[in-house]
Amino acid sequence: MPLLDSKRSILVVIDLQGKLVHLVHRPAQVLETTRRLMKLAELFSVPVVLTEQYPKGLGPTEAGLRAVFDGLTTPTFFLEKTAFGCCGDAGFEPLLQQARPSLPLERRQVVVAGIEAHVCVLQTVLELLGSGCEVHLCWDAVSGRGEEYRRHALDRMAAAGATLTNHESVAFEWARDKNHPGFKALSALMKEGQPQG
Repeated sequence: MPLLDSKRSILVVIDLQGKLVHLVHRPAQVLETTRRLMKLAELFSVPVVLTEQYPKGLGPTEAGLRAVFDGLTTPTFFLEKTAFGCCGDAGFEPLLQQARPSLPLERRQVVVAGIEAHVCVLQTVLELLGSGCEVHLCWDAVSGRGEEYRRHALDRMAAAGATLTNHESVAFEWARDKNHPGFKALSALMKEGQPQG
C-alpha cells in the first residue's frame, strides 16, 4: 500500500455520536485523535465526510467534535444514514465524488475514523475495499464497546486489505517534508497533550 497523498485523500468520520461514543473503549482518546485528524485535514486541504447513524435515536455527533467539523475551512460533507455501512446509503458515493471530483475511484485514499469498529466501521471499510478504494484505518481513532470487539474488527479489516495506521503517521505522510508550509502547525498540534483514556 503506498504512502498517503493529501491530494488523493478523503477523511471519513463515522458515527461519533453522543449516546454511543461514551460507551466505547477509550472514548476520550478516540474523540481527541479524531479532532486532531480533522484539524490535520484542514492543514492539508483534505475533504472531510462526517456521518451519523439514525440521529433521531442515537443523538447527534458529540458536541465538541461537531463544533470542530463546523469550523473547518476545508471542504466538508455530512451524511445522515440508516444503513450501518456508509456505502449502503445511496448518498455516500456522491459525497465521495464531490469531495474528489477529478479522481477515479481506484485512486481514492480514504482515511477512516469512528465507531463502532465491528459494525459501521467494519461494513464501510469492507465495502470501500470492495469498490477499489485504498483504505487507511486509524486504529487510534476507531473503537467499539469492548477492546476485543475493536481488536478483532481491526484484524479482520487488515486481513481484507485495509492499512492500519494512526493519526501521526497520517500527518507526516500528508506533509512528507519538514519544509511543507503546514509543518509548523502540524508540529504544534502534535505537541498538545497526548489523548488519554
